[in-house]
Amino acid sequence: MNKKAGPMFYVFLAIFVFLVMFPFLWVLLASIKPATELFGDKAFTWITANPTFENYISVFVNHPFLRYLWNSTVVATITTVYTVFVAAFAAYAIARLRFRGKAIILGTVLSVSMFPQIATISPIYIFLKNIGLTNSYLGLIIPYTTFALPLSIWLLVTFFRKIPFDLEEAAKIDGATMMQTYFKVILPLALPGIFTTAILVFIAAWNEFLFALTLNTEEAYKTVPVGIAMFQGQFTIPWGEISAATVIVTVPLVIMVLVFQRRIVSGLTSGSVKE
Repeated sequence: MNKKAGPMFYVFLAIFVFLVMFPFLWVLLASIKPATELFGDKAFTWITANPTFENYISVFVNHPFLRYLWNSTVVATITTVYTVFVAAFAAYAIARLRFRGKAIILGTVLSVSMFPQIATISPIYIFLKNIGLTNSYLGLIIPYTTFALPLSIWLLVTFFRKIPFDLEEAAKIDGATMMQTYFKVILPLALPGIFTTAILVFIAAWNEFLFALTLNTEEAYKTVPVGIAMFQGQFTIPWGEISAATVIVTVPLVIMVLVFQRRIVSGLTSGSVKE
């Protein structure tokens, strides 16, 4: 257990980190290159001799990018809060309560998440079109539930199962009701799992493309992935603007993970049961 890592470990670690970060680094370097260095032989140079932030300025000047960011933030946030709230109750019931059909419920949840989006987009579009929810935030939040809720339930069931049953029994002996036990005992211990689930759901909703492309066709309701995909120049594809926009939308996700990293990696029941 006290064996120290050798030099080859750090070499392989550096190579691994470089391979993982290479796509983002390449996009970052492309975002600060002038348009003349994005094509031809100069496109393969790492560092540009004439760095510029014109691409970042152009993203906000030539496109309603702030609107795209706002739309993605609203839809992803509401989807995350709603699905995690519902999934927390469902996962607690599946993981902690005794009733028939738990395996069937979990299997059904898994089967729903296995359907490809392209197979469900047509009936979802027809349904939302008939009730007038296309080109709206709610029209995206509802279909996002089809992949966010199964993901949340499956993750939270695992977290809830790791919490010792002794805590619930002790709470019942002290006279706590089932809801009091859930909110005052179980839920605080499951916060690391809830934060982890919320971040994964937020990222999935933030990056979703097909539903957003099909259901919200008006410019005022487009999300970031769709907005970036629609970037078009007069004669060519504006790769500089696309790279700059990609960097901008990646930064909030990185900051969010860094802010909540302690909760993500912290133990679920560390110090909760006395020996």
